[in-house]
Amino acid sequence: MHHQEVEPPEALRTTIKCFWYTRREFDELPASFEVVPDGYAEIIFHFGGACGIASPKGLQPLPSPFLVGLLNQPITFHTQHRLEVIGIRCFPWTVFELLGLPAGQDGVRVMAHPIAQLQATLAKCVAAGEIAEALAQLGAYFLADHSQVASDSLLDKAGAAMRDARGTLPVSQIAEAAHGTVRTLERKFKQAAGYTVKEVSSLMRFEQVRNHLWWQPGSNLAGLAQELGYTDQAHLSREFKRYSGTTPAAFARKANAARRLAGPDFVAFIQA
Repeated sequence: MHHQEVEPPEALRTTIKCFWYTRREFDELPASFEVVPDGYAEIIFHFGGACGIASPKGLQPLPSPFLVGLLNQPITFHTQHRLEVIGIRCFPWTVFELLGLPAGQDGVRVMAHPIAQLQATLAKCVAAGEIAEALAQLGAYFLADHSQVASDSLLDKAGAAMRDARGTLPVSQIAEAAHGTVRTLERKFKQAAGYTVKEVSSLMRFEQVRNHLWWQPGSNLAGLAQELGYTDQAHLSREFKRYSGTTPAAFARKANAARRLAGPDFVAFIQA
């Protein structure tokens, strides 16, 4: 498995967290991998084997690109052979404005969008092993399109405060950091992200716990709960199970086993 990521150009850093690439080889038989919630939205291009998700009508193939918004629970993707993925990791309060799409709470969104015109160019780069060039193409695309995106200073400041505090600030303090009222912030944030400030903050804080348990499975949960502003260990465990579908201890065991099999970069497949 191979994974790499790069920061976007300076002008895009209030909108896009990073561009990334992952390659993973699967057996001949169909395989699956799980993506666990975090505090980001992802625009996903994929190459190689087909990629799909389970639906009530069976396996639903996914076009390239598609959008993974904020998730409230893990989602399982299905593929086989080699899967190569290029992703644009965006902040949830910027992704819909960036794409010119209405905000929503759909976890995986199939979209018809001009960005799909990049598929052929990116595919050529990937086939030639020119991953840095592929990621540079994405940067150039969004820089050219960035002038059409209306920046909102209140959301930019609120987002920066949320990121710096790792999702631990109450809404009132986020509004204060953004120099706005709670009411105005909540209204603008819900319009932009499709979720409330509290909901996104909860996901950002869960992400911190998830990443911590990935790298340090034997972590003391009571200490981690205190560090991240949970009421107590029980509160952390409830929130963790809400988003992951499992307990912190079970996730730590699973992560430990996955790292032994796939190496440390496997975390990319759970949106680290």
